[in-house]
Amino acid sequence: MTNGGSINSSTHLLDLLDEPIPGVGTYDDFHTIDWVREKCKDRERHRRINSKKKESAWEMTKSLYDAWSGWLVVTLTGLASGALAGLIDIAADWMTDLKEGICLSALWYNHEQCCWGSNETTFEERDKCPQWKTWAELIIGQAEGPGSYIMNYIMYIFWALSFAFLAVSLVKVFAPYACGSGIPEIKTILSGFIIRGYLGKWTLMIKTITLVLAVASGLSLGKEGPLVHVACCCGNIFSYLFPKYSTNEAKKREVLSAASAAGVSVAFGAPIGGVLFSLEEVSYYFPLKTLWRSFFAALVAAFVLRSINPFGNSRLVLFYVEYHTPWYLFELFPFILLGVFGGLWGAFFIRANIAWCRRRKSTKFGKYPVLEVIIVAAITAVIAFPNPYTRLNTSELIKELFTDCGPLESSSLCDYRNDMNASKIVDDIPDRPAGLGVYSAIWQLCLALIFKIIMTVFTFGIKVPSGLFIPSMAIGAIAGRIVGIAVEQLAYYHHDWFIFKEWCEVGADCITPGLYAMVGAAACLGGVTRMTVSLVVIVFELTGGLEYIVPLMAAVMTSKWVGDAFGREGIYEAHIRLNGYPFLDAKEEFTHTTLAADVMRPRRNDPPLAVLTQDNMTVDDIENMINETSYNGFPVIMSKESQRLVGFALRRDLTIAIESARKKQEGIVGSSRVCFAQHTPSLPAESPRPLKLRSILDMSPFTVTDHTPMEIVVDIFRKLGLRQCLVTHNGIVLGIITKKNILEHLEQLKQHVEPLQSSVYPFQTPPWHYNKKRYPPSYGPDGKPRPRFNNVQLNPIDEDREETEEEVHLLNSTTL
Repeated sequence: MTNGGSINSSTHLLDLLDEPIPGVGTYDDFHTIDWVREKCKDRERHRRINSKKKESAWEMTKSLYDAWSGWLVVTLTGLASGALAGLIDIAADWMTDLKEGICLSALWYNHEQCCWGSNETTFEERDKCPQWKTWAELIIGQAEGPGSYIMNYIMYIFWALSFAFLAVSLVKVFAPYACGSGIPEIKTILSGFIIRGYLGKWTLMIKTITLVLAVASGLSLGKEGPLVHVACCCGNIFSYLFPKYSTNEAKKREVLSAASAAGVSVAFGAPIGGVLFSLEEVSYYFPLKTLWRSFFAALVAAFVLRSINPFGNSRLVLFYVEYHTPWYLFELFPFILLGVFGGLWGAFFIRANIAWCRRRKSTKFGKYPVLEVIIVAAITAVIAFPNPYTRLNTSELIKELFTDCGPLESSSLCDYRNDMNASKIVDDIPDRPAGLGVYSAIWQLCLALIFKIIMTVFTFGIKVPSGLFIPSMAIGAIAGRIVGIAVEQLAYYHHDWFIFKEWCEVGADCITPGLYAMVGAAACLGGVTRMTVSLVVIVFELTGGLEYIVPLMAAVMTSKWVGDAFGREGIYEAHIRLNGYPFLDAKEEFTHTTLAADVMRPRRNDPPLAVLTQDNMTVDDIENMINETSYNGFPVIMSKESQRLVGFALRRDLTIAIESARKKQEGIVGSSRVCFAQHTPSLPAESPRPLKLRSILDMSPFTVTDHTPMEIVVDIFRKLGLRQCLVTHNGIVLGIITKKNILEHLEQLKQHVEPLQSSVYPFQTPPWHYNKKRYPPSYGPDGKPRPRFNNVQLNPIDEDREETEEEVHLLNSTTL
């Protein structure tokens, strides 16, 4: 691998003019940024500011403002993220309770707040008070009986459908980008892809409103993933207030990395977990200063949310729990089993959801997103209402499953047969035999588990804001609670077994079913997303206990190993591949032995590579080439005879520069000579004025030789974030490799990972087999360069002659 110029040398990437051309250096929609180019622009801007800061007090002030702008933008992002998260939590709780009834004393109170000040509640029926009226009481005047149940059932379905219809309508009409989780697109954007409007103000406003509606509708989705999208929208909007970030796409992505950390911080009340989530899961480029700013943004966002206190429990999340019972070595076995379940669930969900989303894209059903949301919401509401565990808000369900059974718990999960000889109430209640309420709750939880598994597959990906964290955690929490109760009863009735008698005495509090629910939730979320370190820290911050880190690590790693056995992609990577986003996953390994010449364009039957010469083309020639091709850039060579590489010019920069020159410079016409060289060649006196475009020329494009292994090329693209790389042979341009070419090559190799003698081709070489090179040498048999016509012209290989070692033929005219 070679590079036309050192990045850190005094030679700049762009030979900037005193008056740069407006628009040059920007990017079109759905294009990839050039990280190297953006970093060089930022270094040039930084040098310019430092050179002027001693000239005057104003320049010193501008320098300080530039230095502190990074901290200012993440502070504003954290403040906005925390405030919006608090608003979403409060509104979602109120609208969720609106499906069941309304508070007559204060319409803006949810069910719990309505009964806080009532003196007529009882311990057994603490959720009932005169101020709160169900819809059956308001409409037909009955609080009990079949008529009341049916009316509440109808109103529950009515409100669920109304919220879902309003959410999908707002998304479809005002902000189509507001649907889904947003994390796959955030990962793609952070890798350098441009999606205009995805992080805009309209998307932010509609996503905030429709997220509340989608959660309140009772669909099997969560708000934690979309909160990352909301936070990134805030970071993107605030970055436009600071020129340092508004004019540099690479610097802007540092702000977005910090914003994603703030989003997870307010979603789970886990600032440290948010930083690790940004580092492990979504960020593509994460320098040390971004780590500090991400931590600060997460801290500010968590502080704002804590000040708002949306749940009234002085915590950042609804399902914060604390356990006091230690775990024992034997319990690692059921914890690992929960990890296996989480991995199996993750593998099943990814395959089923991707298959359904692919079917949605390829059939007429995908053309009616409103109808799909209405159908899914109707099925969810009809099935969810009869079961109290599916009727609950998913966050409240997780809270109930996480909570340990204490003396003040009235849930059916805590309906144990009490010891009548107990003389006092203590915090650590010993293990007891399960009562009828527990067995009834287990059956209801089993039905809820099946319901959640099926509906989550069909819900994730519909055209409303839909997160995956909470549904996955709910599925794992249900499975974990069931396993925890089973182990608890096993220890109670068989305490004399050798696995129990050493540490579980009669009358002791040995097993905590809520802990199993927490481990199961982490395992299922890890199986779906393949998160490890950040997930353990997030759940650890939820519980506030250090001693449960080992069970969490064991379950999460087991779920990842089991899930990876069925496929190494997490759900977000699978959706990125499904949508065709240009994302090079750094977690994938490239183990094939192909060369750069096997991947570069042009291929054998393709048109020749379009190139520019540095001083013998006219404006009309370049405009014709731009109009006749769709390439994003063109290599610039010295001449048709020399064919040596000079640099690389982007299509957008050429278009903008020519349009600007026609408007601002006199004498620029279609026959004007275009010069990319440092010195203009001598022209006849009657010639029109030449157009100098050296300022837009990349003088140090990255190049590799045709024999460079693709393993190295892929590594270069991943670590440097390149858009394209030129392939040369002794300084002569042979072709070009773009990010899209690499992604296509990786996809083709994935489809043909079998050995050469496979079951498909048991007696012949498969058509995708190739040896070393797919192109003839740059020099012909006479030792002279092969001829080219204003570009790289690869002569066809004579099919009648014997194939050389350096060449290859694809059998049966099959091309990759």
